[in-house]
Amino acid sequence: MSTTEVSAVQAPGGWARWQARLAAGRDVVRAFGAHHGAVVALLVLALIGLAVLLAPWLAPHDPVQQYRDALLTPPVWDAGGQARFPLGTDELGRDILSRLLWGGRISLGIGLASVLLSLLPGVVLGLLAAFHPRWLAPAVMRVMDVMLALPGLLLAICVITVLGPGAINTVLAIAIGALPGYVRLTRAAALGELPKDYVTASRLAGAGNARLMFNAVLPNCMAPLLVNATLSFSSSILEVAGLGFLGLGVQAPTPEWGTMLSAARDYLVRAPWVVMLPGLVILVTVLCVNLLGDGLRDALDPKLRKAR
Repeated sequence: MSTTEVSAVQAPGGWARWQARLAAGRDVVRAFGAHHGAVVALLVLALIGLAVLLAPWLAPHDPVQQYRDALLTPPVWDAGGQARFPLGTDELGRDILSRLLWGGRISLGIGLASVLLSLLPGVVLGLLAAFHPRWLAPAVMRVMDVMLALPGLLLAICVITVLGPGAINTVLAIAIGALPGYVRLTRAAALGELPKDYVTASRLAGAGNARLMFNAVLPNCMAPLLVNATLSFSSSILEVAGLGFLGLGVQAPTPEWGTMLSAARDYLVRAPWVVMLPGLVILVTVLCVNLLGDGLRDALDPKLRKAR
């Protein structure tokens, strides 16, 4: 048991326990602040998130409106660019900046929804498997092993093939593919916590399995789960883009970063900005999410905090 956990257990009152938690939180924030790359990534992600949330007010045009007199207009800084299309237009004369902003709402929204949809049932199944190792764990883990036999994107393609394309089905497909990782991680973390003294003390105090799972064990398993959820978010963004590129995700004319890449691949030489801009946005977003995950891992792991 760590020093923070011991202090929280031995504290005579609720205020002392809150003081211990606040001290631990300050240590985490201080360690995260020392990871400069993660701080910069967090700021960039905050700007991207704010931009896509404010898309109805920031987008200069309707993302599906076609300007037939401005097909493949280059960005404003290039020769032939127009001020009313800051990032140019695509092959149908649609404003790229507007489509990137509105497409970010869909790409990031699907990625976040799929992470939550796989995290919540994954945590519950993992805890149940850890607390019931005889009769429930074998069945749950064998199903997860079968699902892990297929790569995440391939499993998502199979699910989409059965359910059909669309935003909701894309969320379900990605969530199903990510579920085994959360189940296995939660079970492993919970099994590491069960032999500890605070769990034994809670059992002796009369706590039931539900209270032990969600009030005692789960809070001490959150660090690896948060890091894995952050990194899974970047994988989900890539899978959303991949499914959109293959024509299995969000369908045209709805803007989405992957579908934008798919529609623009025939114009790579003639109008490279049509391909480069969505690809650059995906690259920056995924890179920032990965850096944020690294920073959270270093900040939440006491051993890595001491190493820094």
